[in-house]
Amino acid sequence: MTEMMPVLKGNLDMLVLKALSWSEMHGFEILDWLEQRSGGKLDVDDSAVYQALHRLEERDLVRAEWGVSDKNRRVRFYRLTAVGRAHVRTDASRWTEYAELLLGIMSGDRKPA
Repeated sequence: MTEMMPVLKGNLDMLVLKALSWSEMHGFEILDWLEQRSGGKLDVDDSAVYQALHRLEERDLVRAEWGVSDKNRRVRFYRLTAVGRAHVRTDASRWTEYAELLLGIMSGDRKPA
C-alpha cells in the first residue's frame, strides 16, 4: 500500500486553480479531480479545499455561483476569472521551473565543484 502524501504548504491554491483551468467545478469535483490526477496518493483535506476556494475568491482569482449538481444538490460552482487564468499561467510556469530545479538538486550524484 502506498503512503498518502500531504499537500505541502502553499501548493493547494495552485492545485485548485489548475483543476478549475479545465472547467468550472464544485468543491467535491475539485477533490475528485485531485484524487484522480494523483492516483489517490495526495492527502487533501476537504475543509482545506474549501478554505482555499474562499481565499481565491477573496483575491478575485475565482468566482462562485450557486447551482445544482448532477446529484440534484445545491452547490457552489467555481470558475476562474480572467485574473485567475493569468495567475495560473504565470504561477504554473514558475512552479514547474522550481520543481525542475529541486529535482535536479535531489537527483545529483556528485558534489558541486
